[in-house]
Amino acid sequence: MRKNIFFSAFIFFVASLLYTPYSFSQSSSLDINSSSQATLKRKVAIARFSNETQSGTTFLVDDSGDRLGKQASDILSSKLAATGKFMMFERSDKDEIDSEKILAGLKSDGVAVDYLIIGSVSEFGRSVDSESKIFKRTKNQRAYAKVNVRLVDVSTGRIIYSQEGSGEAINTAESKVLSKTSAGFDQSLTDKAISSAIASLVSKLTENMINKPWKSYLLSKEEGSYIIAGGLLQGIKPGTNLVVYKKGRTIKNPQTGAMLELPGKKAGTVRVDYSFGEDAFSEISFVSLINGEISDDLQKYYLSDQ
Repeated sequence: MRKNIFFSAFIFFVASLLYTPYSFSQSSSLDINSSSQATLKRKVAIARFSNETQSGTTFLVDDSGDRLGKQASDILSSKLAATGKFMMFERSDKDEIDSEKILAGLKSDGVAVDYLIIGSVSEFGRSVDSESKIFKRTKNQRAYAKVNVRLVDVSTGRIIYSQEGSGEAINTAESKVLSKTSAGFDQSLTDKAISSAIASLVSKLTENMINKPWKSYLLSKEEGSYIIAGGLLQGIKPGTNLVVYKKGRTIKNPQTGAMLELPGKKAGTVRVDYSFGEDAFSEISFVSLINGEISDDLQKYYLSDQ
């Protein structure tokens, strides 16, 4: 009796060892497959950050009037582009910081971006402290920055998200007590402090921008195929299925005075055949209608990945 119990336990133990690797391998494969799915890129324009600090009229000013604000906007643009989830647009009115004027400029230029980011450097400071011991002197240089960003939905002109980020950079230098040389202030600490402040808010900013469904539009119909905006560089691959929606009516909310577009209705599904274009901003894709019906007035429709 006891031998049978031991034998059964041994068989169960061996079976569990054989089963576990298979389960782990299977789950790993699923994770790899899910992570390999392409991200359809959103189109983003960044306004030049305004400099709201008291240092705005001193060493942080260049020929254009604001070196600190330019650094902040350039760093944010670089970090967002590095995520691979966005197409960053260079604005023609790059010295403008007023959101309404920027939106008007984007529309007049025909630039159809999804989001506009407005920002400001609200705090910036430097400090130096030192500590002397018997045989050496330690000098600590610090730079501190705080930035604020506001995310504007271009389709409505409304601010949908705002966030504050702060960062600090420190440089420590040691020297002998009797030494006559001393280290000057490390100018790179300014860039590092701003970069640290920007980095602290990039993750949440990215999440808010990709939460909204991706959209594209029907541009034309040629010999039975439809042409849509976007291509491989935007994440649209051959064989991808996209949902076609007919736009909902636009109504006015009497309580707020805002114009609202009602949710669209599904009109069909298209499959991407191939893409063509020189860069991410001029790419187009040819698609075939799999099911549903699309009328001749293509401006009534938009495409989404959901």
